Amino acid sequence: MYPQRFSALPAYAFPRLRALLDHLPSGGEPIAMTIGEPQHAFPEFVPEVLAAHVSGFNKYPPNDGAPELLEAIASWVGRRFGAKVDAATEVLTLNGTREGLYNVNMALCPESKNGQPPVVLIPNPFYQVYAVSTLSASAEPIYVNATAETGFLPDYAGLPEDVLKRTAMCYICSPANPQGAVATESYWRELIGLAERFDFKIIADECYSEVYRDAPPTGALEVAQKMGADPERVLIFHSLSKRSNLAGLRSGFVVSGPQNIARMKQLRNYAGTPLPLPLQHVAVACWNDETHVAASRALYAEKFDLADEIFADVEGYQSPEAGFFLWLPVEDAEQAAVKLWTQTGVRVLPGSYLSRDTDAGNPGQNYIRVALVAPKQDVQRGLLALRDCIYG
Repeated sequence: MYPQRFSALPAYAFPRLRALLDHLPSGGEPIAMTIGEPQHAFPEFVPEVLAAHVSGFNKYPPNDGAPELLEAIASWVGRRFGAKVDAATEVLTLNGTREGLYNVNMALCPESKNGQPPVVLIPNPFYQVYAVSTLSASAEPIYVNATAETGFLPDYAGLPEDVLKRTAMCYICSPANPQGAVATESYWRELIGLAERFDFKIIADECYSEVYRDAPPTGALEVAQKMGADPERVLIFHSLSKRSNLAGLRSGFVVSGPQNIARMKQLRNYAGTPLPLPLQHVAVACWNDETHVAASRALYAEKFDLADEIFADVEGYQSPEAGFFLWLPVEDAEQAAVKLWTQTGVRVLPGSYLSRDTDAGNPGQNYIRVALVAPKQDVQRGLLALRDCIYG
């Protein structure tokens, strides 16, 4: 029988979008601006590395990650964030970060907190896996609205103390999906201090950290180490999907304290799917190279500059700091998505499909998410059509 705790979980965003639009005729040549699937070229060296290690497909890959991959990840974290990481005990490779972001609560969320059912804090809107992970661990999700008034990041410090005392875990995505907001060092310091005070773990989803416009986003781990926080307090998640345009490689990682990683490794022995060895060698080469990352980032910068120009006169438009989405204000998300599709062929995602109703309202109800992953000329055509249709 389907577990009762999942009964309130709505359909995933993209099946909902298909139900909304697929039966309606397109108003023009279709332009997909929905899913965040990078379309920039992946690194040129990938085929060569893959071919050189293709014989590895006849071996079972190591569950925790090949030593050379763990070392490459630890070295990259050190270079990128100035954080000291032990490759053997503080790194776990993942079959895409979705695996880890889902399994983390099963591995680490306690059955109770201070004698009560545990709470997991979730930014609203959010990546839907956060909610399913929470429910799978029989914890209570608390959705905290991230709005323009809060800088598009959740204000966890503003929650009642009785909620914080029950909090076992909290998710935070920086750069934020979908708004592109970046947590500053002061934001991380406040959140880490709050977690230390109320003894909960921070699940930092930093998968968009290498797609930025000006300064590299500050990471949770670098701030935690500066503060001398408990090494088990913060878990950071990264991936090659966005950084290296390799969504199909399914290569990511989690870094945290040795106890957290040991428990996640133990669960992965049974529930995980290790990355095949040839793909692990590709991942090593990608983490060791920054040239392709900078080239891809420059392409996104051009598209964000284009968006700033096109929407310069749109009231409420906020240029994102990082990531590759626009979070555009509209009167009604579903109505805007239907209008765009039927009048122009542009396909976008209603913001309400990424968020939940709360006592303070649904923060996605009056927004649409627009992905800037297509080539520049397609993005330009889509954004111009969107502007003229919705804001004209």
